[in-house]
Amino acid sequence: MKEIKLSLISLGCEKNLVDSEMILGMIKSSKYNFLITDDVKESDVVIINTCGFIESAKKEALDTIFDCINIKEENPNLKIVVCGCLAERYLDELKEEIKEVDLFIPIKDYFKFGKLLLNLLGEEDLDQLKLDSKNRLVSTGKSLAYLKISEGCNNRCAYCAIPLIRGNFRSIAHSEVVEEFKKLVKDGYKEICLISQDLSNYGYDINDSLASLLKDLDQVSGDHFIRLLYLYPDEITDEFIDVVSNSSHIIPYFDIPLQHASNKILKLMNRRGTKEDAKALINKIRNKVAGSIIRTTMIVGFPHESEKDFNELIDFIEEMKFTHLGAFTYSKEEDTKSFNMTMQVPSKVKVERYNKLMEVQRNISKKIMKEFVGGIYLGIVEKYDSDEECYLARIFMQAPDDIDGYTKIYTNKELILDKFYEIKIVDSLDYDLIGEIVDD
Repeated sequence: MKEIKLSLISLGCEKNLVDSEMILGMIKSSKYNFLITDDVKESDVVIINTCGFIESAKKEALDTIFDCINIKEENPNLKIVVCGCLAERYLDELKEEIKEVDLFIPIKDYFKFGKLLLNLLGEEDLDQLKLDSKNRLVSTGKSLAYLKISEGCNNRCAYCAIPLIRGNFRSIAHSEVVEEFKKLVKDGYKEICLISQDLSNYGYDINDSLASLLKDLDQVSGDHFIRLLYLYPDEITDEFIDVVSNSSHIIPYFDIPLQHASNKILKLMNRRGTKEDAKALINKIRNKVAGSIIRTTMIVGFPHESEKDFNELIDFIEEMKFTHLGAFTYSKEEDTKSFNMTMQVPSKVKVERYNKLMEVQRNISKKIMKEFVGGIYLGIVEKYDSDEECYLARIFMQAPDDIDGYTKIYTNKELILDKFYEIKIVDSLDYDLIGEIVDD
């Protein structure tokens, strides 16, 4: 087999990124003569791992596909492979409408990903290439890695297409998660983020629990941290909170997307629990876990959301004072329960409400950021911003997904990327912190 240059474009969430890393790991470890490259123009094959969650993600995926088709016009030998959520959700339509794509691989066919790819290239799958979470080409630097602990979702939120794409919730076996976690620690990764469509539901289908899993992960020795991303509120148990509170390695960081605060809207969204439940949970966490960071996500403009409902959401945000808050305008998605709901909120009103909500959160965040000034924290330096001429780092209260902001370090010293430093916070902005490296 001659050398084949292969590039991969990964779109969407961290769960998709882990799939992309498994694809690259499979390719790299094969006996075939693949060369992985970042340059699509010089590639023989480009794999586009797509997202199909909301309208903006679908547009990004389609734009990326057509960008690659334009490259193919100059390089007719380029093979275009499209996989991921968009391919799963709209397979028949994509095959019909975009003939220039050489191969679509929906998620349900990932078990034969290697065979399908090699068949496209006219090769026999002698290696029996398989996607394997323990055989990943981690793409997030030398210190950060994601660890997916389940697939799919059983929550049927009225606005969400994830169960349509990824299927029902399936926990990855406890022993497999621990094995992969130990490998990541052994390989030198310092911050390991556990991810899932519904992290707090882990284990329900295998007579296990997230608390039990975390106890075992916390016992793995080494200089590392565990961050938890996406916890469904009504599945957060007292045992889980206690495990985090007493942990040696788990960051006291609670990512709890609540989506709204009006009980009327929560019910229409098919979300379990009420505003009162959410308040009680957040207060419990803050009382039990010292220095806890709480992040949430809200949706504005859901069908039937009145001005009264929106104002109730604003009042809730002002009362609870979340450390971090992200928001989305409601996206009308085919085949979801909310798609055909009456009283759809006009786009203009959605945008106005979004802007107002984010302005409220900006003022809250500005005050919260000031509370960190003067503290010294361990932080990882991730990249250099040439526009601002500063390094961008993260401390424990900042997750690696561009939502929580950064700790900016202005220095003439050359810092090592992916390295942890002691950082003193000397100033704060609306969403970011300003830090200085504490000299050894």
